[in-house]
Amino acid sequence: MDIFSEITQFYQNAPTEKTVYGKSLLGRKLYAVKVGQGRPIGLAQYAIHGREWITAKLAIEHYFTGVGVGSLWILPLTNPDGALLSQCGLDSVNSVFRRKTLLSMQQGKKDFSLWKANARGVDLNVNFDARYGQGKKNVFIAGAENYVGKHAFSEPETQALRRFTLKIMPDYTVSYHTKGEEIYWYFNQPVGVCPRDKRLANVLSLATGYPLCHAKGSAGGYKDWCIQALKIPSFTVETGKDECAHPLGMETLDDITAKNRRALYELSKEYAKL
Repeated sequence: MDIFSEITQFYQNAPTEKTVYGKSLLGRKLYAVKVGQGRPIGLAQYAIHGREWITAKLAIEHYFTGVGVGSLWILPLTNPDGALLSQCGLDSVNSVFRRKTLLSMQQGKKDFSLWKANARGVDLNVNFDARYGQGKKNVFIAGAENYVGKHAFSEPETQALRRFTLKIMPDYTVSYHTKGEEIYWYFNQPVGVCPRDKRLANVLSLATGYPLCHAKGSAGGYKDWCIQALKIPSFTVETGKDECAHPLGMETLDDITAKNRRALYELSKEYAKL
């Protein structure tokens, strides 16, 4: 079963509050499922990079683990088109025009396993309005990774994630990626809130065993936008051992799950103490 079908089935079977918060470029539904009630409200999003589809399976684990205090919205597959391109290749794309366009971005190569972007060749995690286009790895032509898009929020997936985030107004967010086993928490936030954010980051670090890091030169990410625009603590968690090759496969899931199972549970409990 491909990852989008698996997440669709998970969504359909989830007995708690849930919603389709938008659609991808190719018209696939973007799902959100809630666990718990009340505040603090957390938002966890997964697989915004296509080749990191393994994190969508971690989302299911987090749903069943639940939240320690308050509520948590889980967005298990924020880039379904990219995930299917990585997992299934061009067979996941029905449009002849889109298939030809994607092939041209790959110089005719049919192996899309390392594809990070959406179906337009935009890297969604550099498409947010937070020092947009200023990242040291940003590129300005469509392709498998790092293309910022025509402008901030140019893509339906990032537009939908922005709308949903503003609708629920979370107290904190966590973005799950692969790989490297490290946690990013800083994006030029005021000195006065750094102790709060680092305190919460340390809880994630203790729960996972991952060290805290600073992504110098990074910009335009969802975490960055949440910190800059919403003034809330926001974290990127890079799961999976660095020696593993992209895309991380099923053989890595047990280790990823074991290290991250209680991370959001503990984070919500700590946030409630603030």
